Amino acid sequence: MKFRVERDALADAVAWTAKSLPNRPSVPVLAGAMLRVTDGALQVSGFDYEVSSQVTVDVQGDADGAALVSGRLLAEITKSLPAKPVDIAAVGAHLELVCGSARFTLPTMPVEDYPTLPEMPASAGTVDAPVFAAAVAQVAVAAGRDETLPMMTGVRLELNGPALAMLATDRYRLAIREIDWQPGDSDISLNALVPARTLADTAKTLGPIGGAVTIALAQGGAGEGMIGFAGGTRRTTSRLLDGANYPPVRSLFPTSHNAEARVSVATLVEVVRRVALVAERTTPVLLSFNSDGLVVEAGNTEEARASEAMEATFTGEALTIGFNPQYLIDGLQNLQSATAVFTFVDAFKPAVIAPADDDGQIIPGYRYLIMPIRVTR
Repeated sequence: MKFRVERDALADAVAWTAKSLPNRPSVPVLAGAMLRVTDGALQVSGFDYEVSSQVTVDVQGDADGAALVSGRLLAEITKSLPAKPVDIAAVGAHLELVCGSARFTLPTMPVEDYPTLPEMPASAGTVDAPVFAAAVAQVAVAAGRDETLPMMTGVRLELNGPALAMLATDRYRLAIREIDWQPGDSDISLNALVPARTLADTAKTLGPIGGAVTIALAQGGAGEGMIGFAGGTRRTTSRLLDGANYPPVRSLFPTSHNAEARVSVATLVEVVRRVALVAERTTPVLLSFNSDGLVVEAGNTEEARASEAMEATFTGEALTIGFNPQYLIDGLQNLQSATAVFTFVDAFKPAVIAPADDDGQIIPGYRYLIMPIRVTR
């Protein structure tokens, strides 16, 4: 194997592949990035039996072939190379990489020991790449990180005709985003629970490429239990989580509310960050709403305290409600709007945050539910 490739194209391809490689692989070859050159095209692949990634890059190929090297090490090297073409060649049991006056020699692993990447499931439809990336970012933030509760670490995709919904919850907050997509079958009705980290990394990479993202999802038979995403020259597959007993989280959204507030997203994020400096990690910030506006407080009488007032438009009976400050900031920052609308039933039931336009009207499609923290004053 011998080829020449542009440094940026190589670095991007290797970095994307290496990101999904395991830190502690069950067998050494799973930490490798497979480089395979065929007919002037380089395929960079990674696979750990759960997630596979593959990207194709145009190269000047002098000799076809394949080599398997440490993915993370190759990513670090290619990221640091000067902005010059890179010459790579497999020589015996090593890979030689030359860029300008920089030269690296890396040991290779047996190509024949590397597992075969899974085939993509059948295409279920396509979705606009930037819209998909933005929607995943809004929802994945609410997914759990506790691996002992694997169901909570996923994003649930609900594919029903031309509507695509994404939901995620860690039991303390819940995000839902609904977008349009182009299904291959107008009568499609499928659900899938995708690991949130994998989905977020994939969407973040495919979004800037533009165009359409293909969602590949098996409807029984070969490839069942797996989902695939493809955009541009990149494709990834992931095993699905068991979502058979996923809770009916939509029922958590209140059907009515007794109070409503409109606030500036940027201002509230700044205020919460400042006030939360005196709060312990598990201590809530208190939001006190009334007809005069909003006061944000944290701390207690025996420790450090902070409070700050800000403008807010509020209708309903005055109330004080406590939230985890980071959960609150996460929800606000992912509204993708300048104004947030809070709706409340009371201080002890979940609050819902939604984006609003310049006229203060709620923008449909995204809702972020956050559980309050009971406080005594």
